Amino acid sequence: MEAVNLLSSNRYTEKQIGYLFISVLVNSNSELIRLINNAIKNDLASRNPTFMGLALHCIASVGSREMAEAFAGEIPKVLVAGDTMDSVKQSAALCLLRLYRTSPDLVPMGDWTSRVVHLLNDQHLGVVTAATSLITTLAQKNPEEFKTSVSLAVSRLSRIVTSASTDLQDYTYYFVPAPWLSVKLLRLLQCYPPPEDPAVRGRLTECLETILNKAQEPPKSKKVQHSNAKNAVLFEAISLIIHHDSEPNLLVRACNQLGQFLQHRETNLRYLALESMCTLASSEFSHEAVKTHIETVINALKTERDVSVRQRAVDLLYAMCDRSNAPQIVAEMLSYLETADYSIREEIVLKVAILAEKYAVDYTWYVDTILNLIRIAGDYVSEEVWYRVIQIVINRDDVQGYAAKTVFEALQAPACHENLVKVGGYILGEFGNLIAGDPRSSPLVQFNLLHSKFHLCSVPTRALLLSTYIKFVNLFPEVKATIQDVLRSDSQLRNADVELQQRAVEYLRLSTVASTDILATVLEEMPPFPERASSILAKLKKKKGPGTVTGLEDAKRERGVDVNGGPEPAPASASAASTPSPSADLLGLGATPPAPAGPPPSSGGLLVDVFSDSASAVAPLAPGSEDNFARFVCKNNGVLFENQLLQIGLKSEFRQNLGRMFIFYGNKTSTQFLNFTPTLICSDDLQSNLTLQTKPVDPTVDGGAQVQQVVNIECVSDFMEAPVLNIQFRYGGTFQNVSVQLPITLNKFFQPTEMASQDFFQRWKQLSNPQQEVQNIFKAKHPMDTEITKAKIIGFGSALLEEVDPNPANFVGAGIIHSKTTQIGCLLRLEPNLQAQMYRLTLRTSKESVSQRLCELLSEQF
Repeated sequence: MEAVNLLSSNRYTEKQIGYLFISVLVNSNSELIRLINNAIKNDLASRNPTFMGLALHCIASVGSREMAEAFAGEIPKVLVAGDTMDSVKQSAALCLLRLYRTSPDLVPMGDWTSRVVHLLNDQHLGVVTAATSLITTLAQKNPEEFKTSVSLAVSRLSRIVTSASTDLQDYTYYFVPAPWLSVKLLRLLQCYPPPEDPAVRGRLTECLETILNKAQEPPKSKKVQHSNAKNAVLFEAISLIIHHDSEPNLLVRACNQLGQFLQHRETNLRYLALESMCTLASSEFSHEAVKTHIETVINALKTERDVSVRQRAVDLLYAMCDRSNAPQIVAEMLSYLETADYSIREEIVLKVAILAEKYAVDYTWYVDTILNLIRIAGDYVSEEVWYRVIQIVINRDDVQGYAAKTVFEALQAPACHENLVKVGGYILGEFGNLIAGDPRSSPLVQFNLLHSKFHLCSVPTRALLLSTYIKFVNLFPEVKATIQDVLRSDSQLRNADVELQQRAVEYLRLSTVASTDILATVLEEMPPFPERASSILAKLKKKKGPGTVTGLEDAKRERGVDVNGGPEPAPASASAASTPSPSADLLGLGATPPAPAGPPPSSGGLLVDVFSDSASAVAPLAPGSEDNFARFVCKNNGVLFENQLLQIGLKSEFRQNLGRMFIFYGNKTSTQFLNFTPTLICSDDLQSNLTLQTKPVDPTVDGGAQVQQVVNIECVSDFMEAPVLNIQFRYGGTFQNVSVQLPITLNKFFQPTEMASQDFFQRWKQLSNPQQEVQNIFKAKHPMDTEITKAKIIGFGSALLEEVDPNPANFVGAGIIHSKTTQIGCLLRLEPNLQAQMYRLTLRTSKESVSQRLCELLSEQF
């Protein structure tokens, strides 16, 4: 009570002691809370800046729901009032931020929200810093209401980064002007996509270029505080560049800057550089630049003393891996695995398994890699990994004999890990006949080798080996008697484990009474496993933590798609095999399409409704989705759409007239999405030219989680439009309806064709009819950079033909558009005019509509 009385004092020291006591010791349920609230209201209304500051500090310190109910409506008025002093504005902004974080539902959005944005223009940088913290938090939940903050934040950031250290003396920290405010502004800009206004976008690009340029300048001080402040701004700027993923020049420059930090003596900088480069590796524009640092990253893996830095190095090697460097990276990760810290061994095993499968051109290399993995770190090889090698060996006829020979040789080691025995037992039981012609691996030798491991294994492995033995009875009649003796022994028929006992009894009886034909039918070779997504990838994501929206970024890093999918096999058993399905192509599109759920749609425009109830009206395309669509013309992976609730990421692969697209739906909120229904919509014309098959999606998406949908694609004939993806769901009782164009365009079915100069121009002349050529002369929309232009033409799908055009400044390409009904050859020529900042694009194909469509798509890229 004495403390409450002190609040009524007009002396600062007494009032301060009263507020201090209340902030620390008074419970929010105290009977005195009403008296305290009245005293705080009096101080807020007093217009005395000192007393107002004390009251605001007390509210923020207590931060209870009762405080929010009492003052959440008052504090915004103090914040935006014209006569409020700067120090009080700072306190009011931070106090409101505290209440919003504890009780967001009690802080009303109103007229003050538009006025608080203009605090970014305040002359007092302390007010701007506090307001930026508040706006960033509010914008994460209500981005549309604070969209106007983007231009103001860019303007303020521009003034800071272009100022000299003497211009902002009160807010310059070791020669770095306003580093805390710069970081906060950059974080605020990460709440939004790149600005649509060209002037604002250009100014932001200048700011980011200036920050990157300053990072190259010699340090103005040798003190660690200077480098810390400078690097804090730099890393936040790089995070913004990665978030926007739209400026190739900035992405490559950011990568080069981070590369310089990889060998820095400061451990924290090396860690942050590796972490940021992991994200950069997911961008189509900077992936190649990241790959140039592979030797430095491998060296860090070998020599780095800090385990957390080594783990980031492993992550970066995984992110930068592609077909060109997969053997080198997998070999280095296997080498490191022998001495790796126990805490990260399982993660490395999963990553090696994923990379070996994803980029295996020669599957004998894949088999060798997985067996080596089991030898080095068998204890950390989960069931998903050895299941996966079984799936791939069974599904690929060309590797079965090699796999049988390799596991047979591996099993001859005196000490074998149990996982190797499982793999060996399964493969020899299926394909041991392929190596039985060699006396060194005769049927009896194979059986004796496996049985020598039997007594050292656990019960599940023994059960698998018993299944292998009965398979041998069918494959090798000459060892039937030997195997029956083993099955007849007391150690099997009277085994304490009921599973082993039952298998021994049933297998013995089967081998005794069944005819040769029945044995051949029951014990025939396992059929190919159905194509399905790899479970190893799911295991890796589970190990990383619960599914979050950042998982979309992981998905972007996985630049190839799983092309050898299949569910986990059960251990080999005597169960009757189902009818084998034909070997699916690499993309798995030969599989039978899923049965439609429910009645067919009445509208001809609705292609497929993914296991949903009747859909509501389709929303118009989301703002900005057309720009994102254009970005995907020359790339296959990335974030297609993002708002405050939902993030949609894509990962896709195309081969000839077939394609597969993985769509990742991320819930950015903490609340469940209910009745989540994605639907693909095509016009009548598009339906006849493009076949899409989808798999169902869970109708409930937990807060912070993501779900994946697979779309199988077949190009039947050339097409002009793109399908629309409509997503409908309920969030917090509110119906949400979002539509975006799905970037499935004609150029995705391009296959590059290499041609000599003479062949190119001979074919060029053959396509000289007016209806076969389309030409477009247009102004450059982006900087005319030669390397970026080359990358875009290659990303478009055609082969880039070097030294073909007489003018070395021109770009020429060739390729074939594949569809189910026909193949259409395509030649292109791009002539840049640097002086006029213009391009002339000429496309020639045997079909006018194809020339027109490809010209439209490619013109938008430059």
